[in-house]
Amino acid sequence: TSVDQKLKVPSQNIQLLPAASEITSEWLGFVTAQEEIRNFQNYTIKDVISNAKPIVEIMKSMKESVPDTLKSKPVQARLTVLYTKAKVLEQLTARPENKTKKIATTAESLPVEFNNLKIQINELFLKTLEDFDKELDDFEAKADSINNANSKKYTTPKQRFQAKQDSIKNSEKNSN
Repeated sequence: TSVDQKLKVPSQNIQLLPAASEITSEWLGFVTAQEEIRNFQNYTIKDVISNAKPIVEIMKSMKESVPDTLKSKPVQARLTVLYTKAKVLEQLTARPENKTKKIATTAESLPVEFNNLKIQINELFLKTLEDFDKELDDFEAKADSINNANSKKYTTPKQRFQAKQDSIKNSEKNSN
């Protein structure tokens, strides 16, 4: 493996959800890391060797400056993986024997790990099943109040469904 060989970086790039993007766009550490990871598309092994120290500093800065809204164990874990891999890369490049294949493999894993970080950030903004259930309950309560139904007497989804079916049957009878 030659030092002039380009890195084989996967072209897949995870897109952040709008709410996640809004927060990360204000996070300087993330924006800087994202730019550096983009540069990997054009990096040779020689570029990685000469940029190993700055890459570590970028990952360290990102790890130490996480906005409160993104502080979660999965995000912290992904940041730790990125920082650790950057440190390993730095150590590999500092060795006199300069194992180019190991350097390339480690460098090529950083964009993958950055995508994994973005997946974890996105997951913070995905609605949970409880959120959907609450939305459904709110929607049904609104629909019931429009139909002058008493939503309080139907406590389970099955009871609410049955009440809705009964309401539809009654409205069909009245329209005939």
